[in-house]
Amino acid sequence: MRFPSRPSPKAVATAAASLSLAGTAAFVVPAAFMATTPGGHGGASHAAAAVTASPRASGSQGPAVAAAPRQLYVPDLIAAVPGGITSAQLAKIARLSGVRAVLPVDGGNVTVNGRSANVLGVSPQAFRPWTPLSTAGSAAVWSALGQGKLVSTAAAARKLKLSAGKSYQVSAATDEQVPFGGPTALSIPGADAVVDLTRSAQLGLARNFAVLINAPEANLASLKTQVQSVVGKGGQVVNLVSYSLATAGSLPVAADVPAGAPSDYLDLFKRSAAEYCPGMSWTVLAAIAEVESGDGANDGPSSAGALGPMQFLPSTWAEWGVDGFGPPGTPQIMNPLDAVPSAARLLCAAGAGNSATLPAAIFAYNHATWYVNEVLALANEYARSSG
Repeated sequence: MRFPSRPSPKAVATAAASLSLAGTAAFVVPAAFMATTPGGHGGASHAAAAVTASPRASGSQGPAVAAAPRQLYVPDLIAAVPGGITSAQLAKIARLSGVRAVLPVDGGNVTVNGRSANVLGVSPQAFRPWTPLSTAGSAAVWSALGQGKLVSTAAAARKLKLSAGKSYQVSAATDEQVPFGGPTALSIPGADAVVDLTRSAQLGLARNFAVLINAPEANLASLKTQVQSVVGKGGQVVNLVSYSLATAGSLPVAADVPAGAPSDYLDLFKRSAAEYCPGMSWTVLAAIAEVESGDGANDGPSSAGALGPMQFLPSTWAEWGVDGFGPPGTPQIMNPLDAVPSAARLLCAAGAGNSATLPAAIFAYNHATWYVNEVLALANEYARSSG
């Protein structure tokens, strides 16, 4: 996928009436999106994106911070269209069989602190349910975003050399000093950071550059073909479930992995299931890790105090934490080598080793029916994608 590059301030000054692209910069997913600049022209209205649930607002200092959503939407597909997603295209995609929610987002490749970055422009309230639980439950993240601050992934914060509380020059259609609100998990591969829609318009990000699609019960291969038909030959569609699975297979578990321990998340999921819950598919652990923390991209603490890649409450960890594949000694809640096998151990005790009682075991992990359905659907997609 390719993020649209933004014209320089000088180019805008000489051609303000007609924003256009001189080139594109890669959006790091395994496909090439050739997106031109829609600017403020056409495209679906952001208000029309309300296919997703809207969290209720609650009082807070500064901008209102909505309560954590009761439902999350794991992005299954993302589609980008030259000129932006139109209202008609958005409506057609939303009506496709199996599609539960869609969300158009702005986007652009800009310069942050002198370095290239792919940035999404989003409505914080609409985008919040599309992030991992650890991010969705963080009031600080959404307060910062609502105040016009830049929020990035942890990897991007390191790459861009950003420190929370400081402001940095962002060069796009304009040059702006933008405060950095901190790192978190975003669950959109290739996206380095997000800003709210006001800041997006100020920077000149491409309007409705792409649409996120949640379809947990659909056959994603078939749905991808249908979405491609809607967006036309100029647009492209990427299966994010397959991409996240491939990412897990190349994502190091830790900087220093003991000899003989799993070295990547995919191997860790497989060995944890095999050794700590025979009968349970490793895909269940993979799905929980993605929904909870984006495979460790946001270790918390959550609003409830949960910690680590599998988001254990300290009280639960005291009972179920096990010294799995990590260094010998006290189990470490923040270490995936202990956290993932501990999750397998807890799930197994609740019946995850038996397909008949697996849903109840997942419910015991997180008491929400939507959570059970999302984890099972994502696990099934992982199973199909891994062949």
